[in-house]
Amino acid sequence: MMSENKNITTDTVPACGECVFHNVAQLKKLGVNVENADYVVALAGNPNTGKSTVFNALTGLRQHTGNWPGKTVTRAEGGFVYNDKRFKLVDLPGTYSLLSTSHDEEVARNFILFGRPDVTVIVVDASRLERNLNLVLQVLEITDKAVLCLNLMDEARRHGIKINDRILAKDLGIPVVPTSARSGEGIPELIDTVYKVGSGEIVCKPHRIKGLSKTVNHAVEELTQKLKGLYPNLPNTRWIAMRLLDGDKRILSAIKDNEFVMN
Repeated sequence: MMSENKNITTDTVPACGECVFHNVAQLKKLGVNVENADYVVALAGNPNTGKSTVFNALTGLRQHTGNWPGKTVTRAEGGFVYNDKRFKLVDLPGTYSLLSTSHDEEVARNFILFGRPDVTVIVVDASRLERNLNLVLQVLEITDKAVLCLNLMDEARRHGIKINDRILAKDLGIPVVPTSARSGEGIPELIDTVYKVGSGEIVCKPHRIKGLSKTVNHAVEELTQKLKGLYPNLPNTRWIAMRLLDGDKRILSAIKDNEFVMN
């Protein structure tokens, strides 16, 4: 399907240094080589959502695998070129949560939070959307730039399931692209949407947790301000404050030990 669009290719092209928006130092710390990449895209999702099929549809044969630094967790990377911009795609481990109770969750969470990819594509199973939304909402707490890939639409149709992607996009505050990656359905639209979010042509306003009690909200705000003062360039301090208040020791040690470069 990708070959039908003349603007999409997996061939390499010279990258424009002025177009690199991601934090190179942080990504290198996480083991990702972003040399000559204009945009870095993270691919997240629950297991069994067809995420690997989406990854293959986007990257074709331009991909390789390895392990994350210090982890026996496999990492797959690939790339594609669209509108003369080179995209680096990192396939994160399939996970149901980002609460860091396993190596897979930790890797996925840290890449989205500290690696700060230009776009995060969240792949969900359209035939089992409700059970996938937990991860979606957690990702949207971390990043402002995301695209929902509503995959396995063929399975949803087979089960008589209809999803209004426009209403879903409005509720989530991010673009929603229906796909069936096995047949290539929706892949060109997904690539175009990723490009528009990465370039700023589409501005996301993601859904965020509301309804915290006055006491909890006050504690979150107070800790957020302290984090901003101590670490001016720490990404998404409000989400980190909530995780610290929830007793997330992994986040605490990462900050205390300056584990991640925060330039």
